[in-house]
Amino acid sequence: MAIVFSLLQHLIQIYSWALIIYILMSWFPNARESSIGQILTRICEPYLEPFRKIIPPIGMMDISPIVAFLVLNFASTGLASVYRWLT
Repeated sequence: MAIVFSLLQHLIQIYSWALIIYILMSWFPNARESSIGQILTRICEPYLEPFRKIIPPIGMMDISPIVAFLVLNFASTGLASVYRWLT
């Protein structure tokens, strides 16, 4: 059971890093058109899309990735709490 929770925690952490890199790539011109940018787009956009529908951009700032990142952190914390509760 510990292996499953550890694996899930690691996957959430890896996805969080992918999301951070994807967000930072938006600051550099043509970075998302690179091969790594296209891979990260296919991985991150399906997760970010529901947040973008709910949270409108504020001027030129899109804060939906920040909220999406916070949700991932809450999921990680909740997973750790569930694991502690079960053991």
